[in-house]
Amino acid sequence: MLGFEESGKLLRLLNGGEERTLEHIVADFNSSLPRSLHLSACSALEFLLSDPKEKLLGPTQRLIAFAIIHQAYASQHPSLNPFISKLVDAACDEEAEKFERAFVLQLLGAATTAKSSRELLNHSAADFIKTFDLSSHSFPQREHMQQQYCNKIQPEPLKCPFKDNSVNNVIPDPDVPHGCNSNSSEFDEPGVTSKIGYGSRDETIAGLLPSISLEGLTPQWIRPFPPRLPIMDGELCWLNPDFNHELLWDYGMCADTSRGAAVRDLIAKALKGALVPAQQERVLVELANDPKLVYHCGLTPKKLPELVENNPMIAVEILIKLINSPEISEYFTVLVNMEMSLHSMEVVNRLTTTIELPTEFLHTYISNCISACQGIKDRYMQNRLVRLVCVFLQSLIRNKIINVHDIFIEVQAFCIEFSRIREAAGLFRLLKTLE
Repeated sequence: MLGFEESGKLLRLLNGGEERTLEHIVADFNSSLPRSLHLSACSALEFLLSDPKEKLLGPTQRLIAFAIIHQAYASQHPSLNPFISKLVDAACDEEAEKFERAFVLQLLGAATTAKSSRELLNHSAADFIKTFDLSSHSFPQREHMQQQYCNKIQPEPLKCPFKDNSVNNVIPDPDVPHGCNSNSSEFDEPGVTSKIGYGSRDETIAGLLPSISLEGLTPQWIRPFPPRLPIMDGELCWLNPDFNHELLWDYGMCADTSRGAAVRDLIAKALKGALVPAQQERVLVELANDPKLVYHCGLTPKKLPELVENNPMIAVEILIKLINSPEISEYFTVLVNMEMSLHSMEVVNRLTTTIELPTEFLHTYISNCISACQGIKDRYMQNRLVRLVCVFLQSLIRNKIINVHDIFIEVQAFCIEFSRIREAAGLFRLLKTLE
């Protein structure tokens, strides 16, 4: 794209056809515009020359434009000029003015006149039009011109098949002032358009040059992506991991943790042995005053069995406080899978009377208790454990914490197996009454 400053320079060059020679205009073009802008400037001139009604540029302006397009690449072979096709089309356009065709032919060196292209540039565009003699010029056929110039052009790589069907930019009519209707009757009067046209043509060109698109509105060539080949066995699969990390705010940062220090110390002691009653009371009071201390007391699911065996009352209180925690299921999993003992049954029994435990947890714990009784080889320890389990089950059944019909068969088989024990026989009679 050309800037407004470069567009102004180009427009002033086009308007110098009355007084200045073409050689001076081309020299000013090379000196005022850097080499990097020559392609954009020539593309803009090509667009202005493509106007079919020849309203944008006057006769002298068109000759100057052709001279600039040709001389901008005169140091190279004609086939390397990116606008050689435009020049050949202009020279072979039968609807164009004869002097314009002869001018382009003389630029290309294909004219039969004695004047060379160098002598041509020593005259102004206006002088060429005034001294033009049609009888001294002949116009070759289009096929001959294309064979001489266009057949040597290198093919454009990856040319879109829709490029030739592109739509040029919509530009305002320079003969119609802004806000006027071109179909109005006032424009049918002789001489009206001529008065208006010269005043607005330069304004139209000056506003058009900086906004000319080099490609126009080309139809989009839709090319679907090719299908991906299936991944073979043993082939590495390319992964595009989605790293959408979210920041999590630590609400405990910079918080006063001095109150939980004493509780953490007592919990650490409770994992190693039984606390004295005063210490147990202090832990229970601190947890009752601040329920959130349970999250900072240092108890993890892996440490729960040690607390259950040494201080079951504290374990019960902590599990009650953690009932709404997302990690409560992990604590229940550790509790149900730990070695069955009097303290573990005491903890589960107290929990059942305080909170509502999951039914699956209770059924799994009862099954583990029965399996533990069956796996003990010592008859004394087995009888003692069976009594504890029977008392535990009777408590659950009488308090209607579990549904007897859900565990009836398993508990009945357990009572029959250990029917020699009084508590097992009592549990069996209780089942019969509820059957």
